[in-house]
Amino acid sequence: MLSNESLHSPAFSRSNSQASVDSASMDSTSMEDFWREIESIKENSMGGQEEQAPAEVKPVDEGELEAEWLQDVGLSTLISGDEEEDCKALLSTLTRTQAAAVKKRYNTYTQTMRKRNKQSVRDVRDIFGVSESPPDAASLNSTTLSDGSQDEEGKFALPGSGSVSILETIPDIPVHSNGSAGPGQSVQNSVSDDDYQVKNIPPEAEELSFEVSYSEMVTEAPKRSKFKKSDFKKEDYVFTKLVVQKTRFGLTEAGDLSSEDMKKIRHLSLIELTAFFDAFGIPLKRNKSEKVKGRDNGIFGVPLTVLLESDRKKDPGVKVPLVLQKFFEKVEESGLESEGIFRLSGCTAKVKQYREELDAKFNTDKFKWDKMCHREAAVMLKAFFRELPTSLFPVEYIPAFITLMERGPHIKVQFQALHLMVMALPDANRDTAQALMTFFNKVIANESKNRMSIWNISTIMAPNLFFSRSKHSDYEELRLANTAAHIIRLMLNYQKILWKVPSFLINQVRRMNEATMLLKKQLPSVKKLLRRKTIEREVTSPKTSKVLQKSPSLRRMSDVPEGVIRVHAPRLSKVSMAIQLSSQTKAKDILAKFQYENSHSSSECIKIQNQRLYEIGGNIGQHCLDPEAYILDVYHVNPQAEWVIKPQSSF
Repeated sequence: MLSNESLHSPAFSRSNSQASVDSASMDSTSMEDFWREIESIKENSMGGQEEQAPAEVKPVDEGELEAEWLQDVGLSTLISGDEEEDCKALLSTLTRTQAAAVKKRYNTYTQTMRKRNKQSVRDVRDIFGVSESPPDAASLNSTTLSDGSQDEEGKFALPGSGSVSILETIPDIPVHSNGSAGPGQSVQNSVSDDDYQVKNIPPEAEELSFEVSYSEMVTEAPKRSKFKKSDFKKEDYVFTKLVVQKTRFGLTEAGDLSSEDMKKIRHLSLIELTAFFDAFGIPLKRNKSEKVKGRDNGIFGVPLTVLLESDRKKDPGVKVPLVLQKFFEKVEESGLESEGIFRLSGCTAKVKQYREELDAKFNTDKFKWDKMCHREAAVMLKAFFRELPTSLFPVEYIPAFITLMERGPHIKVQFQALHLMVMALPDANRDTAQALMTFFNKVIANESKNRMSIWNISTIMAPNLFFSRSKHSDYEELRLANTAAHIIRLMLNYQKILWKVPSFLINQVRRMNEATMLLKKQLPSVKKLLRRKTIEREVTSPKTSKVLQKSPSLRRMSDVPEGVIRVHAPRLSKVSMAIQLSSQTKAKDILAKFQYENSHSSSECIKIQNQRLYEIGGNIGQHCLDPEAYILDVYHVNPQAEWVIKPQSSF
């Protein structure tokens, strides 16, 4: 729960203007909603239980903050000095702006450590090469993007490993300024105009590309210094329509990738977000925020990960806490048309009672949901988020967003920053946020009856979704209010595209996986050598030969010609089919073939409607393909993949 100190000095304040920090940009209704919500939070600390005080925050310097950043982006081995293939592979995929962002943070860390004389640290040039150019300099080329320094013979020296050459380990892929692979390479990140499907962009809309690194686009954008601060008011503010053009690879939802690949997406997204703000000259400061240890049981004040761990004992595939889903259901049952649904405070005595009963009975399925009305459910929903040990969204990034919006009010730029922030969220936070925004859009769709517009929702929910336990002045409070509420409006307005994974990040993950495999193959330890010899012995074993024959590479070499894939559908009666791909074969066409083959059974027709085509293995862990994706293009990018039809996971 929020501390008494923070409640009497609302440290999480937000409201609803876009870039303005002036209260004049907020109309009277919005101001009333905001301060009414703050007063409600003060008066109803939900249950009066003992509040958890924030853990003591020790002063930290830049070196410690950068060390934490390096750890968060998956580069902790740069600090520890341990050898790890994933770290080297990640460094080998970075674009020039991303590499510059890592270099900057690593430089700060090493300089701080040298001043303290705590430990010997490697020079940044030992990792990235000798170039020390700024991120937008032309001289910052592919040499700085390797995971080692490049000598005159074109070989890469591994950091801390002498003259070991890994020329054969990492493919010699010329890296463009946007991080794309050169022509003819297996992983194609850059997409020409011919690769896009027919464009149909309305004149009032703006095209948004997922194919090129956002930070590179900002760096190369001319006249960036002309961005000026602008104030937007509710009555004259309209969101720009952003249209994402599908390439032949289609679009990918965050839930369409494996958990391991999404972990890499998170690392790359945080690096890219940092580089994005660097391109504007805005520090993405991550000052140490107060941390509250969450409860180990119950519902309120329990970390999302703990709730999900408990829920998955009942439903292994759940991605959003079950109690939160029940709150959504209660409001949707009878509250979508209730006027001021999220303004109402409900009956305090009943809310307190339900809170205690939920904490005690929900996990044992003994709580009686039929006695709770939509008003109490709405109040409990707000309290659920407000009482999380850490804010659902990273409030420490708000100052950077404030500066960005003050310098450049372009919606496209703001969306790109928000998009990267969402991709960098932990899985539990991101999935929960997506479900929450979907729910709020249902509320807003009934605005004519419930009087809850996008502005009302964003203003009321900002203090609950973006909260800090630090003290702020009224002026700072209003700036935080404006920005956080605007971020929520961006999420609500761009709900359909915000959760799509940018293609340039997926392609970086593919290259990272390829580099990791090559590193493991070309730099084996004694353990790997022993494992290889064990596998060689097992090849001749009758017990294992059948298993080895299932390898996609062996199968492709033996019985599947070039351009033909074998698709497996283990849950359908027609479990396997070889399909000749043409340049026009889409994922939905393959699904249609299986539906036709299984059409003799009505139950099979129902099953196929919930099935999707996946590429599994090769340079990706698991990828649920867009029905509109052209499979021959995906095949060329990942020829070693297996192709499987199975149900798509959902919330």
